[in-house]
Amino acid sequence: MMVRFLRSGKWELIGMFVLSSAVSVLLAMLLWSVVVGQFTTIELKLWSGLLILLVSGGFGYWAAQRFGQRLDTLHLSLKQAVNGNYEVRITEQGHNSFVPIYREFNELAEQMEEKMKLLQQMGEEKVLAEAASNEAAVLEERKRLARDLHDTVSQQLFAIHMCASSLPKLQQVDEERAKSVLDQLIQMSNLAQKQMRNFIAQLRPMELEGRTLQEALDKWFPDYCRQNGLQGSMEWRLSEQLSEAKEHQLFLIVQEAMANIVKHAGAGNCTLTLADTERQVVMMLVDDGKGFKADQVKSGSYGLSTMQERAQKLGGSADIVSKVGSGTRVKVTIPKIYRGEQSR
Repeated sequence: MMVRFLRSGKWELIGMFVLSSAVSVLLAMLLWSVVVGQFTTIELKLWSGLLILLVSGGFGYWAAQRFGQRLDTLHLSLKQAVNGNYEVRITEQGHNSFVPIYREFNELAEQMEEKMKLLQQMGEEKVLAEAASNEAAVLEERKRLARDLHDTVSQQLFAIHMCASSLPKLQQVDEERAKSVLDQLIQMSNLAQKQMRNFIAQLRPMELEGRTLQEALDKWFPDYCRQNGLQGSMEWRLSEQLSEAKEHQLFLIVQEAMANIVKHAGAGNCTLTLADTERQVVMMLVDDGKGFKADQVKSGSYGLSTMQERAQKLGGSADIVSKVGSGTRVKVTIPKIYRGEQSR
């Protein structure tokens, strides 16, 4: 009976109030019996009131500390769960009024952990299945298109360049006109060839098959930056190898984010960072471009919707933070709840 009484928050507070009142009365009576005759009745009443206030304040502070600590424990656990730590549990100690709440929180956290683990497992399986069907056909088509462009347009541009190089012979007929046409054709052909090489390089797929994510990015990232006039740097701080599905999605997200920098940012520098904590994998891409106002961007622009969809397949999220004149930051987080097969 007493245990149930103490475990009720309402009765616990009432009990503290009654206890503080009883102690106050007893101390006041003791004070009256000790100093009776030494002080007037008014002075005794004042001293008794002060004693009751001090005792009540002390009990109130004690009660606030007890409940404050329990609330802080619950608040900290909730914050950890919000940040992706679904393994957090609250130790059920003693017989305080928060034990039922702690127990319900632990049950909820356990259910969320199991559901998120199942969601991520299903997401990884779906990613791998899609990669084996839909994206395989897309990559094959991109290979064919890159080959056709190289065999036709690129060779034609080279022929234009060769013809333009022979134009100096026209100087014998009209030296000034031939010189002007020569300069224009050489500049145009050189620019066209440069653009075409970049176009072919972008169309040529970079497959992860047989490579880790780090190996693929070590080759693709600097090449892409160089072809598009960017000064790029990459920081690799992953402590463990990721599952194939996570690496696949992260690689596609990096490609999408880099394409957005080239199309929209007008940046000269960018930094790609891949890191992880005990609970999640974080991809960060920062550029020094012109930036934009969030309220001026249409929903789904800048590839955010595509990156969000890819991250959400694995239970993660993608966010873009930008400010006009201060560049843009893309942050993608994927929880490490379900690790899948680590071996390749």
